[in-house]
Amino acid sequence: MPDKTGGPVQNQAPPGPEPVRILTPSPIGVLGLELTGDLLTALIIVPRGRLRASFKPFGDLKRSERSDRLDETLGRLSEFLAGARRSPGLEYDLKSLGFVGFERRVFKETARIPYGKTRSYQQLAAASGRPKSYRQIASILGVNPLPLAIPCHRVVTSRSGPGRYIAGPRKKSWLLKLEQRGLALTEE
Repeated sequence: MPDKTGGPVQNQAPPGPEPVRILTPSPIGVLGLELTGDLLTALIIVPRGRLRASFKPFGDLKRSERSDRLDETLGRLSEFLAGARRSPGLEYDLKSLGFVGFERRVFKETARIPYGKTRSYQQLAAASGRPKSYRQIASILGVNPLPLAIPCHRVVTSRSGPGRYIAGPRKKSWLLKLEQRGLALTEE
């Protein structure tokens, strides 16, 4: 069937599932979570202002917005932040979030940092294929859409302590101490 210009109608992909955006309490402050289908598409530590208003409290979700995946995601995050899990193990897709090339490599390398361990910005730059780009690493991690799932809190400065964090230095220190305690428990 032709369109209004007389040309053929282009097949358009059906729209994807609507994202579910919720607020949930945590030991590091309120988390804003966005799930699109089975994938985590945003995780914001203490969203503010208009951004916060775009999320619903969990209790306000309609039955149609709730899912086993949402329950599983919330459970995994709770267990991770309680020290009972080494990784939240949340499913995400960097490509669908628009990250390609060097940014994507940085996030992949960050996700490979083991629980309770840290890497410097320089080490992460080298592992990502650009050893002299350590300052760019900080900029990329500063827009990490999935902190905790992509544990950028494990990236530290080589000289002056933990360094910056998307949710602030106190939350970064809290997460690093949580993981150190978790490692100490398993080594006993």
